[in-house]
This record gives sequence, C-alpha cells and structure tokens, in this order.
Amino acid sequence: MGVPTGFHEGELAVQRRAGVAGPAARLAGMLAPPELDGGAALFLRDRDLAVLTARDRDGLLWTSPLPGAPGFLAAHDRSLDVRALPAPGDPLAGLAAGQQVGMTAVDLATRRRLRINGALAEVGASGFTVAVDQAYGNCPQYIQRRHLRPSPARAGAPSEARRGDALDAGHLRLIRAADTFFLGTTHPTRGADASHRGGTPGFVRAGAEGLWWPDYPGNNMFNSLGNLAADGTAALLFLDFATGTTLHLSGTAAVDWTAPGVPGDDGGTGRRVRFTPHRVVTTTTPVVAGPPAPYPRNPPLTDTPDQHPA
Repeated sequence: MGVPTGFHEGELAVQRRAGVAGPAARLAGMLAPPELDGGAALFLRDRDLAVLTARDRDGLLWTSPLPGAPGFLAAHDRSLDVRALPAPGDPLAGLAAGQQVGMTAVDLATRRRLRINGALAEVGASGFTVAVDQAYGNCPQYIQRRHLRPSPARAGAPSEARRGDALDAGHLRLIRAADTFFLGTTHPTRGADASHRGGTPGFVRAGAEGLWWPDYPGNNMFNSLGNLAADGTAALLFLDFATGTTLHLSGTAAVDWTAPGVPGDDGGTGRRVRFTPHRVVTTTTPVVAGPPAPYPRNPPLTDTPDQHPA
C-alpha cells in the first residue's frame, strides 16, 4: 500500500474556511513522493541547520535544532541521511526509530527552506536516515536574514537541560523578544511536520498560562494549521541566536478564527494560533548569530507586544 498523497482532511477543512480551496488545489502536486536528487540534494548538502519534529520515548512531541557543518545532510532518491543527532540534554536525545518525523532545512542567510516529512528508518551512533514521503520548498516570507557561526563558548561543552511544566519570567522574555520560532505538528496518519514562523519581535504574545501568535498570509496549503485541525498536539522551538539558548515547548494548540483586523491580527487573516505548554525544556545549541536583517514585509504589530493571551 503506497503512501497517501494530496491534502488530508484537516488541511482541506482549513483551506475551505479560509476561502482558498481553489488556489490550494493547484499546489497539491507538491505533496507527491519526491526525488531528492538534483537541486534538492545540492541545497541540502550546503546547509548548516535543520530542525526536527519527532516524539521522545514517552510519546511527547518536540521540535529540536540539528546544527552541523555543510555536508551533514545527504539526500538521494527518496532517502535523507542526517549525520547529526539531538544533543545530550535535548528532549529528543535518544531518538527512537520507527516513527514519523518532520524536518525543515533552512538557509537563514538566503531565506530559503525545504520541508521534509517521512519515516525515521534507522538511527545510529552518529546520525539517522529518513525514508522521505514529501519534500518541497517554501517561500522566503518572514525569514529574518542571519549568518550562523559556531559558538566557541559552546563547542564541545555538554548541554545542560532545565526541565519544567510551566513558563517562567526568563522564558517569557525570550519568547517576547523572538523574531523566529519553529512549529512542530502532527497528523494521526500522515505523521509529523516542522515549519518556520517569523515576524517582528513581539509577534508571539506570551503569558504565564500560554501564548498565541497571528497567522500570516502564506502559500494557502495550511500544512501546520491543517494538522492542528486533526490533532492538537504541538511543539515549539525558540532559539536565542545571541546566546545559543534554546527553549523547547511541548503541549497543545488550536486555531482561533477571529474577525479580520481585531487587535493582534497583524496579518489581517482573522486567524491566530493559541498554544498551551505542558512540558518545558531549556538547553543550548553550539551556534549563534549576530543581529538579523529583518524580512522587509513583516506585518507591524497591532497591539502591545507584551499583551497576555486572552
């Protein structure tokens, strides 16, 4: 039995409610089984950062960074070899094979990204292999341009993790200052997905009980929101590019449909995503970056950046 293709029921439902079912249907071919040769393989070969969405050994969904030297991602046909693993202390350390995973390989310097979804076929001592079901590029929208570099203070140092079940003041400061995060979602039969989100610092509104962000206009596929329509499980990854601090959140999320133009509807779509964290892990990654060049068409904030979720 082959891998299902096309949009699933959650994606179709969100597309219909957003009024973009027709334009989205013309993109369904992007979800066909890929051939990871040619341009896709060359793009992956030169990357120094990927992001992984998967489940830990207790079944919790997390999204984690995978930094590496160019060449650590090697693709051919429908297989991706990843010569890196989540670091010790990362919530996905001890990654288990036999599960569905989602990945995004991103070039922050050129605002390019490639999404990859598939099955974790094998995990070894220094990396893993994904049997790829889908691979397709996303547009450069809302990516803040950065040049990653190794952090001498972090190179070779063990990653110490702090774990909890609630957001503290430090977490809130990091979230409210963020211009970038990565969103992990999942579907009961199609598996996991990792996607990028970006905007003006403050676009994620955070309070002690949870957080929310406005949904911006995109490609009309609604892969992430479609997954949330079918399964509310979600994971967020925030990176403090100045210090290497990483904030991992595992919890649940749902799409709120509001009237377009209400306070906080920065993108004018009448959609926002509300997230409730259940587990929190803070650790570090051995890469940092200087100040970014903001994406030139980030929507301006339409309410106070530190507004708590309603």
